[in-house]
Amino acid sequence: MTEEPCQCSDCQRFYKEHDRLIREFPTFNQQQELNWASIQSFRTLCSKVTNELQRELSERESNKDTNPEEKHISDIELTEALDELESVNAYLYSIEALMERIFDTKISNNIESKFKEIAKELAPDPLNVDRLILNRLFHQTPDFPDKKNIN
Repeated sequence: MTEEPCQCSDCQRFYKEHDRLIREFPTFNQQQELNWASIQSFRTLCSKVTNELQRELSERESNKDTNPEEKHISDIELTEALDELESVNAYLYSIEALMERIFDTKISNNIESKFKEIAKELAPDPLNVDRLILNRLFHQTPDFPDKKNIN
């Protein structure tokens, strides 16, 4: 028995993004590049924020007379965030090392074609006429009542 996918707004947003990424990057090579770029951008941003927070905390420690009302982020919040971000950065470096192994994998054009074929099945274009008709059949609309209301 298959479990129904979650219908909460966060999951729906995830499913939509998931399908978009499959549609827009349907090959093995494109997925490699997409994931590498994603990890690198996340690492760059986390590193930059970590450096900025470390600088701010260091400045605060050297200027003990700073007015507490001028602080938008408390020292405790800064310290906790730095601990968390340093862990995230370490995880991202680990993921990067694993991703390098994935980049060692090369596949033929025939297999790339299979990726494209399967991508169309996994994440069909939501604006495709056939998909719109199918969605209309699956969902109740004012001009197409739910089957259980039909006698």
